[in-house]
Amino acid sequence: MTRRLAEVARQVGVSEATVSRVLNGRSGVSASTRAAVLTALDVMGYERPTQLRGERARLVGLVLPELQNPIFPALAEIMGNALAQQGFTPVLCTRTAGGVSEAEYVELLLQQQVSGVVFAGGLYAQADAVHSHYHHLVERRLPTVLINAAVDHLGLPQVSCDDAVAVEQVVGHLSSLGHEKIGLVLGPTDHVPSQRKLAAFQSYAAKLGLPVLDELVEHGMFSIEGGHAAAARLYPRGATAVLCASDLLALGAVRAARRQGLSVPEDVSVVGYDDSALMNCTDPPLTTTRQPIEAMGRAVVELLVKRINGGEVAAEELLFAPELVVRGSTARRTP
Repeated sequence: MTRRLAEVARQVGVSEATVSRVLNGRSGVSASTRAAVLTALDVMGYERPTQLRGERARLVGLVLPELQNPIFPALAEIMGNALAQQGFTPVLCTRTAGGVSEAEYVELLLQQQVSGVVFAGGLYAQADAVHSHYHHLVERRLPTVLINAAVDHLGLPQVSCDDAVAVEQVVGHLSSLGHEKIGLVLGPTDHVPSQRKLAAFQSYAAKLGLPVLDELVEHGMFSIEGGHAAAARLYPRGATAVLCASDLLALGAVRAARRQGLSVPEDVSVVGYDDSALMNCTDPPLTTTRQPIEAMGRAVVELLVKRINGGEVAAEELLFAPELVVRGSTARRTP
């Protein structure tokens, strides 16, 4: 870098500091000098910095909440492969407690002049979170796609699994097994997909004549520990089955049942959501709702690339149908 600065400075007849300011996009340099420095770079065979090339890099940011939930690395793999087939390189950005925030990742990606960004499990799904960085992306007209339900008025396209259909499938299955007091273990109260699941449950359970009780609804963090704590409060209230908003929550619900001396599925039935890796290998194998992540991931990339190439993409939600996968964690209710 030092050698390049010196060579370009000699070629143009300016100081190395001036060349450095041009390369870093800083002010304080006349238009003619800036043009001369960039021309010298081209003539001498040096590559311009990304931010000075006049076009976006063929990079796409994949912003995920974490990788402990197997659904997120699976999504990243599907989208990464699809992006590579289109000539783009994925840049994986994962949030951790005390680490880089979602807003900070957006700034870093903008500095890298990425062609687009995909968000999964982001703050867009939390009504009480700060959403200014999404508005910033809209203002910059940077192609962006969200995976699963978001708060209103963000103005960005979404690819989602149909939460209402998923809940109806699960409630219908549990009801057919004789369960009436069905508990819900959901994400935080401001989490939009969880709000959708709750609304769908209240509507469909009422149609089936099942009790819809506030005491059978618990909210928590998306983790095994969160599922354990929430389900542990539901079992003493008489819940004979529990519908969970993620597989990790469901695994926590199974653990809570065993801690209370209950057997799954003989005493309580448990249903997850996602059908993430190894759910057929748990004890018992987990009945869960399968998100069609292969189709969803490819749809995300298709929408994003279309937008990158200048096509119009409506700021609407594309819904994909889920599939109930019945395994060993649900059974007929015993008197």
